[in-house]
Amino acid sequence: MNVTFITGNQNKADFLAKYLGHDIPHKKLELDELQSLNLRRITEYKVKQAYEIIRGPVLVEDIGFTIGALGKLPGPFIKWFIEEMGYDGLCRLADPDPARAAVTSVCYAYFDGRTLEFFEGELGGTVPDHPRGSDGFGWNCVFIPNGQDKTNAEMSESETERYSLRTTTVYPKLKEFLSSLDKQ
Repeated sequence: MNVTFITGNQNKADFLAKYLGHDIPHKKLELDELQSLNLRRITEYKVKQAYEIIRGPVLVEDIGFTIGALGKLPGPFIKWFIEEMGYDGLCRLADPDPARAAVTSVCYAYFDGRTLEFFEGELGGTVPDHPRGSDGFGWNCVFIPNGQDKTNAEMSESETERYSLRTTTVYPKLKEFLSSLDKQ
């Protein structure tokens, strides 16, 4: 497969490879981060920047996590909220909303110098009263997907895949697209 996944997160690379059924080359790059609440704009900026460095087809990913009580925040700034407040602090941010609503989002972008493709989705859920569970990464301990009563960090691997935004929405389209490139 002639595409490089731009990530320094081995878990993300492994998860994608598992779903695709084969390894995909990945590389960590220090990219400028566009400051925006628009996930698609951020991934477009990153994928074009990565292409200029790699000079070949690239795939990038960015994520967002919004808490209903905060409008569009933290959104793509979730990493900084976690670093500053921790997971307990994130749970406290949901306190003003009786529904404790949250939405996770992911956007992948592919660019080969000509073709720009996006693969994205959102998943609604809630924020628990306190962080729960120890498996997973990112905000898994503070997100309960709709239709579930456990956080992602409390779920088994098969449960996580059943409620994963990546495996249920994004990866099937991405896999189909990447497979079509192999046939060209």
